[in-house]
Amino acid sequence: MKYQVTLIFQQWISHLMRTQTTSNESVEMYLKTIAELSDCGSTVVIARVAERLGVTPVSANEMMKRLVAQDFISHEPYKGVALTERGRCIALNVIRRQRLWERFLVDHLRFNWADVYEAACSLEHATTDELADSLAEYLDHPRTCPHGNPIPEADGSLLAVESRSLDSLEVGDAAKILSIQPTETEVFVYLRKRNIMPDRIVTVIDIAPLDGPITLRLGEVDVSLGLAMAALVMVVPLKDQTISGEKLIDESLVTP
Repeated sequence: MKYQVTLIFQQWISHLMRTQTTSNESVEMYLKTIAELSDCGSTVVIARVAERLGVTPVSANEMMKRLVAQDFISHEPYKGVALTERGRCIALNVIRRQRLWERFLVDHLRFNWADVYEAACSLEHATTDELADSLAEYLDHPRTCPHGNPIPEADGSLLAVESRSLDSLEVGDAAKILSIQPTETEVFVYLRKRNIMPDRIVTVIDIAPLDGPITLRLGEVDVSLGLAMAALVMVVPLKDQTISGEKLIDESLVTP
């Protein structure tokens, strides 16, 4: 029975991924992407949005004009775009639906952690607010998605979490991985293969010069990441750390 349910969901996802994207879905994807790249606040260069969505800069610029006209975003020449309050509400609603589906697919249908982001993207646009609320209740109102990112509440509120990116650490620093920022499936696959996932403890043992890779120790294993990829990994520094790979003395989090 469990296999049949899983198969049904896989077929549904495949169907949704083949279905032509509607205008409303395109608006939602753009707003969600801007929210993810800006952390729902700062200005984002349009070229970054185009790159993330796999569209041409010309297409992205045309969509930005539409979003400005609908008061979903504001545009500052030569700097980029930012969500308005109206756009932010829509973006957070889409993110809520996606992350709830991620949680369901991983926890109950055993979807692969690295693949679930794209699968949930296909489901979010076919999910009503009522269904999202029911899903949240069924899941006992989870606070984060499988990648560790907070799930917005139905009222649009979002849990504020103190963290910093992995690439900001120095040699000798130890930290607990809090979350992986939304990215491409191939990046999630790469990180999973190297056990770079939420709740893992890492210690920085080397940072190569000239924007070289950062080398981490996870238990007895050393892993190297490029700085661009390390910037996607959000961490919370630990009070006491070593670079020997031994057990950390104190794994409590640093208080503000």
